[in-house]
Amino acid sequence: MKNGVSRRVAQRFVAGETLEDAIAAARVLNAAGFPVSLDLLGENVLDRDGAVRAADTYLGMFDRIAAEKLDGNISLKLTQLGLDLDPALCEASLLRIADRAAAGRNFVRVDMEGSPYTQRTVDLVRRVRARTEAVGTVIQSYLFRSEQDVRDLIAAGCRVRLVKGAYKEPAEIAFPAKADVDANFVSLMKILLPSGIYHAIATHDPRMISATREFAAANGIGKDTFEFQMLYGIRTDLQRGLLKEGYRVRVYIPFGTDWYPYFMRRLAERPANLTFFLRNLFR
Repeated sequence: MKNGVSRRVAQRFVAGETLEDAIAAARVLNAAGFPVSLDLLGENVLDRDGAVRAADTYLGMFDRIAAEKLDGNISLKLTQLGLDLDPALCEASLLRIADRAAAGRNFVRVDMEGSPYTQRTVDLVRRVRARTEAVGTVIQSYLFRSEQDVRDLIAAGCRVRLVKGAYKEPAEIAFPAKADVDANFVSLMKILLPSGIYHAIATHDPRMISATREFAAANGIGKDTFEFQMLYGIRTDLQRGLLKEGYRVRVYIPFGTDWYPYFMRRLAERPANLTFFLRNLFR
């Protein structure tokens, strides 16, 4: 299927293959009032050289963000920094990147990968967070363990992006029913927002958005104390609507040559995304 995927259509979800493509997309979104998070696609690098190159790329991305005066931060995956190859190298690289973020009064978000990496990701982020506030991570509401992870991360003062989750997980550790994933998402949101830490609620689901808005309003939680996050090219109508209402909406901009796995996860994550893709394929 990969060769049959139109690059033109994939670019509705991925800004392009180069940093210049991502910077151009960031400029447009910033001009419209949206902060961004840039993500160089790729995970599970095969060698140390690849891990070092990825870390150097992220360091350079912070320099470009500063030079361009963009309202944007960075998201990354630990397996891209060599977590499977050399955990010490991965931790050292994340520390370098977090220190560069802190020096520029910026922020790096460590994306959550599949469940084999959950504990290692939480542990590493908490260690780095003990050194700098410029790092945060992601929690997936489809995992049973997520409530405890949220409480532990809040105790560490760590900023969290809450998502539903896009990896296929066994029923022993994850809610198999969408209704339960949604219910846990709302429960976790209600723990995060009153914590006094600046968290991100990442969803395109109007029901999750409404639940967040209603809870925040009922509990006197200001619109400037958290943000919504959405993916590049998905539900831009919701993005614009929330921005118009005075909410902060950050757009996650993926780019790079490894766009295919990301693209396929987006299709698997939500059936409506497949409909969207097919509709645009023949437009």
